[in-house]
Amino acid sequence: MPTILVDGRGPIEVEEGTKLVLALEDNGVDILHRCGGNVRCTTCRVEILEGDAGSMEAPEAELLEKKGISEPNIRLSCQIRVHNDLKVKPVMTVSESGLDAGKRPEE
Repeated sequence: MPTILVDGRGPIEVEEGTKLVLALEDNGVDILHRCGGNVRCTTCRVEILEGDAGSMEAPEAELLEKKGISEPNIRLSCQIRVHNDLKVKPVMTVSESGLDAGKRPEE
C-alpha cells in the first residue's frame, strides 16, 4: 500500500489507485475541490514534495497552463491516482480559504 505524507500529519496508507484528493479528504486533510474533481478549477492543487505522482494527462496540463500555473511540482490532487509513496503539501485548504470544500469528487 502506498503511503502519503502530509506536513503536520502522520502517514496515510491508501489503496493503490485511490484518487489523491479522496485519500486526503478521507484522512482529515481539509483539501478544497470546488469543481468536484472535474478538472475545471485548481482549488485541489498540491505541491509534490517527494515521490512520483505519475504522468500528467492533457486536461490537467491544459487547465494549469490556462490558469498560469507553471511550477512542475504543482498538480491537481483530483487527477492523481496514488501508485507510489508521496509527500505532498496542499496549496489551498478549507480552513485557510474559508470556502466550502465543494462536492465530493467521484471515485
